[in-house]
Amino acid sequence: MKRVPPKANSLPAAYFELTKPNITFLILISTALGYYLGADGIDNWSKLFITLIGSGLVSSGAGALNHYAEQESDQRMNRTSSRPIPTGMISPNYAKTFGIIIILLGVVILFFLINKLTAILAISTALLYLFVYTPLKKITWLNTSIGAIPGSIPPLGGWVAATGTLDPEAWILFAIMFFWQHPHFYAIAFMCKEDYERANLKMLPVLETDGKRTNRQIIWHSLLLIPVSLMPSYIGLLGMTYFWGALILGIGYFVSGFPLVKNYSLQNAKLLLKSSVIYLPALFLIIILDKLT
Repeated sequence: MKRVPPKANSLPAAYFELTKPNITFLILISTALGYYLGADGIDNWSKLFITLIGSGLVSSGAGALNHYAEQESDQRMNRTSSRPIPTGMISPNYAKTFGIIIILLGVVILFFLINKLTAILAISTALLYLFVYTPLKKITWLNTSIGAIPGSIPPLGGWVAATGTLDPEAWILFAIMFFWQHPHFYAIAFMCKEDYERANLKMLPVLETDGKRTNRQIIWHSLLLIPVSLMPSYIGLLGMTYFWGALILGIGYFVSGFPLVKNYSLQNAKLLLKSSVIYLPALFLIIILDKLT
């Protein structure tokens, strides 16, 4: 039997778990990435800090509302059965109220202290995540691709926070996030497919036994990520340090999917997941290095 994550041991820890800290951390990284590139560096640390606070609150609130929306599914899955709502640490209504309050707080911060468009992008991300992606998980395996859309908006928000405008260059960051997410979430879906099947969630690895379509999705999206990730160098947004670093990272991410194609196993899915987790922070560090050289 798979290990069940431990139950939160205090009420503050339970509320923290409601915010989905891993996803929120990823959103903050991509938001900071968009801000850094949009501002061509960081010339206003307080503005970046406020942007991250507002974006983090919206993301955390969306996470809490997702816990509320998926409480029945969470009860059925080993990996989520110890979450605050299934264990009774937090009542569903308290989780819903908490989520709504911090989303509104985040939107107000972004609207009044950053700009209106950044606030609109943040609330759009939350609404798409909650009212499009979440229900689609019970309807179609395409939920992964559709869910990648709200997952790709945060760097746009960071860019707009820095510049005040949604420039064409910002959409390159959107595309990088979009293609990166597919191998990442398909690896997770494979690792948790028994749980997803138990909860009747239509993840692609659940719907097929041989993994052929899943592997095609992984290979094609990681392959397309390579030229897309090099576009900042093509248009002069970043230099050759970034070009070679992004190329090496992209090839590494692409190659890490091949063991899963050859042997559709849990071990190889974990390898792909580790590679995906390394990719984004490493890309951010390469961008900073490129700006410093």
